[in-house]
Amino acid sequence: MANITRRTPFGELTTLQDRLSQLLSQPFGPWERFTSGGELTGTNFIPAVDVYEDEHNITLTAELPGLEDKDVSINLENGVLTVSGERKMENEEKKDNFHRIERSYGRFIRTFTLPPTVDAENVNAEFNNGVLKITLAKREEAKPKQIKIQAGKAQTTPPKPGKAA
Repeated sequence: MANITRRTPFGELTTLQDRLSQLLSQPFGPWERFTSGGELTGTNFIPAVDVYEDEHNITLTAELPGLEDKDVSINLENGVLTVSGERKMENEEKKDNFHRIERSYGRFIRTFTLPPTVDAENVNAEFNNGVLKITLAKREEAKPKQIKIQAGKAQTTPPKPGKAA
């Protein structure tokens, strides 16, 4: 017995359209290399940031290779944390014959909206080996509290006479 497969003539066109849409919607996709000087200029620098939380703090860790603490600015205003800076391209007097530049350069700004549980007066920042670590302490009332269970007899009130229990 032969299997009969129904074929729709527009099925392939729909698949082609989906693939083309995915290709063109990618940020900095394959067309970037064909733009003027795409091979020889660095793109904007956007540092990677990890954000994690425990019961006492919210911590942001940003990778800022090639920068020093003087190149980075941190501001906290109205519940918004802003980390900004600039990674400059090293320019030497001798003219190097670059064939390709893959490292990114330029100004960057990263903003993070903080929850109201953050204590704005208790923020610490450390910069070590190109890694910026910002620790934002939580307010005391936002920290989880452990409630102890009292061991012993539960007090029950006897039912009042004349009322059904």
